[in-house]
Amino acid sequence: MTAETTSHTMANIWRARTVRHVAPDVYMMPYANIADVLETHTRTQPDKIFLTYYNDDTGKKSTYTYAQFSARVAQVAHFLVHDCGVQRGERVATIAYNHVDTVCVYFACWRIGATVAPQNVAEDDARIAFILRNTEARIIFARPEYVTRIERICHEAANIQRVVVMDAVWHKALDAKPTTLEVADLPDLEDEALLVYTSGTTGAPKGVQLIQYNLLVDAKGICDWQGIDADQRLMCILPIHHVNGIVVTLVAPLYVGASVVLNRGFKASTFWQRLADERIHIVSLVPTILQFLCEAGAKIDTYDLSHFRHFICGAGTLAVTLVERFEAQFGLTILHGYGLSETTCYSCFLPVELTKETYQYWMTHHGYPSIGVPIYPNEMAIHDPEGHEVPEGERGEIVIRGHNVMVGYFQRPDANAETFKHGWFRSGDEGFVQRDSQGRPFFFITGRIKELINRGGVKYSPFEIEEILSSIPGVRVGLAVAFENTYYGEEVGAYVVLNEGAQLTEEHILSYCRAHMPFAKCPKVVVFGQDIPATSTGKYQRLRLTDYFTQWTQVQFKER
Repeated sequence: MTAETTSHTMANIWRARTVRHVAPDVYMMPYANIADVLETHTRTQPDKIFLTYYNDDTGKKSTYTYAQFSARVAQVAHFLVHDCGVQRGERVATIAYNHVDTVCVYFACWRIGATVAPQNVAEDDARIAFILRNTEARIIFARPEYVTRIERICHEAANIQRVVVMDAVWHKALDAKPTTLEVADLPDLEDEALLVYTSGTTGAPKGVQLIQYNLLVDAKGICDWQGIDADQRLMCILPIHHVNGIVVTLVAPLYVGASVVLNRGFKASTFWQRLADERIHIVSLVPTILQFLCEAGAKIDTYDLSHFRHFICGAGTLAVTLVERFEAQFGLTILHGYGLSETTCYSCFLPVELTKETYQYWMTHHGYPSIGVPIYPNEMAIHDPEGHEVPEGERGEIVIRGHNVMVGYFQRPDANAETFKHGWFRSGDEGFVQRDSQGRPFFFITGRIKELINRGGVKYSPFEIEEILSSIPGVRVGLAVAFENTYYGEEVGAYVVLNEGAQLTEEHILSYCRAHMPFAKCPKVVVFGQDIPATSTGKYQRLRLTDYFTQWTQVQFKER
């Protein structure tokens, strides 16, 4: 790219990080950095429990007050600086799972102005090696279970010079460190905090650069919208290598001085009991977990859930049928929202104060659950491909601008130029907006633009078709997949996972769809499977299913 082009892109990124004419360097908070938040709460409420951790391997639970957590973070920061030579601006990779050690490494990095580059252990070795090379990190912190794998991966990532194993020996070394830390070169809100990688189905992963201000302003926006204050208790069941687990259930509780209960992961067998025992107010989850809870079918009347407020749900595709099933089965509210790694985490939610009737309207009336109204750190719109806003109700691309928008993709000037070319962050998601009687914009997502099915020049949202598929009794998950077709360019296929014991045939599913949709929109073939390709946060990856339908490329499907 030329210097002129780069300058133009940087100007567009600045515009995309501006909200309501407030520049991104006019901060919407009083804190100097993430460490300042932790130190403030440690000073004002040292004995309050910040973090509770359930170790599913040992069955034990451990708790850390703000003072204890701050002390441990200082010890890890000492280790980073004096044992590893980590400096402000350097990147530190992790390959771990939800564990108190992992959380301490994150906050220790932020305390000294280093960047966390968390890896998803569910990815294959080649992809992790690529990401590690791209991060330019020289140190990686790993759980003991992954040491052999990391050594193998590091043969393809020569920049990694040291693997720190978070084991008993490391704990002993930390115990000898001071519990306070003076940092000569203090980080500020512009210091990079996270380098997380997109989980797209095609092309190389892109590194999303998030600064400390991104994390804090989005956390503040989430807390303000959700009414989360110091008296609230949140529970983390999502992986903390992803922004949802990090921002919603680590940084947000910290921001207001609240408490968080950290789990290794989601377990239906312990979920409701833990929710009751820990008197949790809010849990952030994804639609896949709602599905698992429905299938587990626990009777929750025996648990005291009087303190529980609602679920925050985003990341994956939430079908109206799943919402109706979950709320009928459990009687608990799902507060739908939307965001991306590139916008730090959440950008919008349904309002918390909606009446039951209004809530049902926005969740079910339009065929898609609304993703809600923008939170204050950002604004949203629906654009056409030229960057012009489209009329209310018309479909286009969801775009976002605000203080929670990333500073850019790392070393990807091409992606930055395309993503920010209109002065907004272009999400790649199709959607539309409807306003209520108060003039509030309620947004809807209808699918990934690249996953839309273009049949003979007419585009269909997979979400619409999946609403019908998921309403068929016996269908656990039904995904609509675009596959190449000689006659229409693309045709509609269905990838279906049945409930245990269900005996549905392809003809049964096709007949049901044809009774509820026009032929053009209906699936033409059904592939039955057991495995559902999804990201670690539950987003279905439809593009990975196209190969199942190659045998029908030359077939012309006709309405009977």
